[in-house]
Amino acid sequence: MRAVLQRVTQASVTVGDRVVGSIGPGICVLVGISQDDTKDDMEYIARKVLGLRVFNKDLDMWKASVQDAQLEVLCVSQFTLYGKTTKGMKPDFHSAMKSDTSRQFFDDFVALLGRLYCAEKIQTGEFGAMMQVALVNDGPVTLQLDSRKFSYDAKDPEQAAKDAAKLAAKEQRRSKFDKVIPPSA
Repeated sequence: MRAVLQRVTQASVTVGDRVVGSIGPGICVLVGISQDDTKDDMEYIARKVLGLRVFNKDLDMWKASVQDAQLEVLCVSQFTLYGKTTKGMKPDFHSAMKSDTSRQFFDDFVALLGRLYCAEKIQTGEFGAMMQVALVNDGPVTLQLDSRKFSYDAKDPEQAAKDAAKLAAKEQRRSKFDKVIPPSA
């Protein structure tokens, strides 16, 4: 599961001449769902969306999440986050979950956000519709989230094992560095 999170001062989704979702300050999240996504991917992205500290608290930057700041969330389904452009000039969307199953998956994701946070603060676009998304990016702050990290790029199980080993080595080096220079809280 992938998401593009943007900190916004305002955002809205329009279908035709109807505004179907609108928020003030908060985050706008474009959500892509792959064929292989599970409930674990959904929970990972939901917790990241609600927990990432992208807002200021008092005068300190990067200290509050959307939940901490009691702000709003606008979720927009975005299958094109799984578009591959490596061959030819036409994007390939075969990695995206098919619309009949992704609609329920997206609805479940939005419901999960509501249960973890506050349903009244969660807005959405209209699944499957041609939407116009308008937003004012604050910062600008834009982050890419991916529940699978390295596994989408792995060519085979051997490559996946190599990627996992690289990540483990990187974390080990970081932990040694943190002992010398502790990270600030």
